[in-house]
Amino acid sequence: MLMQISGRRIPLSAAFREHVQRRFAFALGRFGHRVARVLLKFTDINGRRGGVDKQCRVAIQLDRGPRIIVDTRDVELEAVVDQAAQRAGHAVRRELERQRHRRVDSLAILCGAGDE
Repeated sequence: MLMQISGRRIPLSAAFREHVQRRFAFALGRFGHRVARVLLKFTDINGRRGGVDKQCRVAIQLDRGPRIIVDTRDVELEAVVDQAAQRAGHAVRRELERQRHRRVDSLAILCGAGDE
């Protein structure tokens, strides 16, 4: 799983990047063979004015499937990382379940299941 991390108006330290990699590896690790690439972009929307302005946009490209986008915002950058990783894991699981159900349904149609 290739992971790219970038920041806009936010300095990203090496320790923070390592934290992000660990958190997303944990959240997406069980899907590692199906996740081709993860792009993370951190933005400080309001700059020095403060508020709920730290944003993390995650684009997950599945090996054979659509791109999944997760967008989170919070006051603290660490909270944004945790929320984004959790939501990304749930979104990938849901998409892979949808794909599995579509395959099962199309196999049932091809095999003539339900024909009586």
